[in-house]
Amino acid sequence: MNLPAVACAADHAIQAQPLRVDGARLWQSLMELAQIGATPKGGVCRLALTDLDRQARDRFVQWAGAAGCSVRIDAIGNVFARRAGRRNDLPPVMTGSHLDTQPTGGKFDGNYGVLAGLEVVRCLNDARLTTDAPIEVAVWTNEEGSRFVPVMMGSGVFAGAFSLDHALAQRDTQGCSVAQALRDIGYAGETVPAVPPRAYFEAHIEQGPVLETHRCTIGAVQGALGQRWYDLVVSGSEAHAGPTPMDQRHDALLAASELTLAVNRIAIEHAPHARGTVGYLDVFPNSRNVIPGRVRLSADLRAADDATLLAMDAALRRACAEVATAHAVSVDIQPVVYFAPQPFAPELVATVRAAALALGHTAMDVVSGAGHDAVYLARVAPTAMIFVPCAGGISHNEIEAAEPAHLEAGCNVLLRAMLDCAGVVD
Repeated sequence: MNLPAVACAADHAIQAQPLRVDGARLWQSLMELAQIGATPKGGVCRLALTDLDRQARDRFVQWAGAAGCSVRIDAIGNVFARRAGRRNDLPPVMTGSHLDTQPTGGKFDGNYGVLAGLEVVRCLNDARLTTDAPIEVAVWTNEEGSRFVPVMMGSGVFAGAFSLDHALAQRDTQGCSVAQALRDIGYAGETVPAVPPRAYFEAHIEQGPVLETHRCTIGAVQGALGQRWYDLVVSGSEAHAGPTPMDQRHDALLAASELTLAVNRIAIEHAPHARGTVGYLDVFPNSRNVIPGRVRLSADLRAADDATLLAMDAALRRACAEVATAHAVSVDIQPVVYFAPQPFAPELVATVRAAALALGHTAMDVVSGAGHDAVYLARVAPTAMIFVPCAGGISHNEIEAAEPAHLEAGCNVLLRAMLDCAGVVD
């Protein structure tokens, strides 16, 4: 991806098409869904394929049926609600997201994308409009990966990123397989060939602070950052903290601390879209008066294009070698995850941008630093995402919040973009 730095476009007083979603109905649905797995701090804990997940899926299926949709479930538990079009032989114009949450999740991550799609269907029903191509709303299984890995499981199977058998065999910490969990909640569906949609849109809260910082309502997402994750083990030698001189130590934690700084520096040196994070440290023996002899740590590098990501990889490996020499320790580095940078379809990104401006909203081009189901869908169909702000850029947190007006704006952009692709029958 060749992504520019973010630049906010001004509001445009353009005559919008009259069809608008019901923002109050969208908000009410979100708040009702949030009661399933509600936490004392105002968030949601609804792990994939638990009974709470079943309840959320059941509620969506009930709502979709009431909206006149047919519902089917595939073998990995993805739910597809279809509103028929004039030409049902055409691939659908699809939208969607997920209903599972983090253990301390919020009301909007994933849920907004699903219910925004449902609101598009309801709006079309209210207006008695028939689209040329069918409209489909997807609920993807286990996007978060909190209970089962890999993350983005349902969309990954749909797009062929990994096999159905591999996904069904995965187990949680209690030994329960995905296959068993799907049977337990009644969402083990049929094994049918996945038919890629005509176009895929996903509405989502940004989960970062860029839109709020720039006071923009709509983010036209150009693509998702590529990711390289690593497990590092720094091996030194335990020794007594008192008798051992500073210049004769093999301090694994001191070396790991320099690597943590290096990961941060590498990301800054590859601005504006690079990211670098050390999120995990395990110190051994973790005793107050013992020089640490071993530290395990993670490194997470992200960038918008593979050339930058490879340059960051090389810089991390150089830093490991330099730190090992400087502190007389060894550093083992093992890659554990690679997601290629995923650009979205330029023509659909342009559709999102144009829809936002035509509706009179501020809009800017952004990139997604997080993984989403849209990343896998982009491998098999033209794809775009619509971001709206979240308070303080906070997500994966019970205090996650979004303004009703922003959610309504994003849903109206979604409606307009989907109609542009699906066509309206005169």
